[in-house]
Amino acid sequence: MHIAKNDIVEIIAGNDRGKRGKVLKVMPKARRVVVEGANFIHRHTKPRRQGDQGGIIEREAPVHASNVMLVCTKCNKGVRIRTKILADKSKARSCTQCGEMIERR
Repeated sequence: MHIAKNDIVEIIAGNDRGKRGKVLKVMPKARRVVVEGANFIHRHTKPRRQGDQGGIIEREAPVHASNVMLVCTKCNKGVRIRTKILADKSKARSCTQCGEMIERR
């Protein structure tokens, strides 16, 4: 996947379009990512034990990976990325706009 954990991404589709956040979790098989502060759902919970409190919990739900773009630190906007193979045969991500290398955090 072109997105990794702790990347800063911008949401490009849906109700949260334009929001930016850090990727908390990546689910490669489902092609989904959980972005901090975006796509909130309400979870209704029952108290499980004596003394526990039930209620409505608000938390982030996964977003499809095609609906987010990686934010380039130099351009400061959502960009497409290109994978380059370096001289030591390792892969690195780079911005297609400015060519800046984007490191995994």
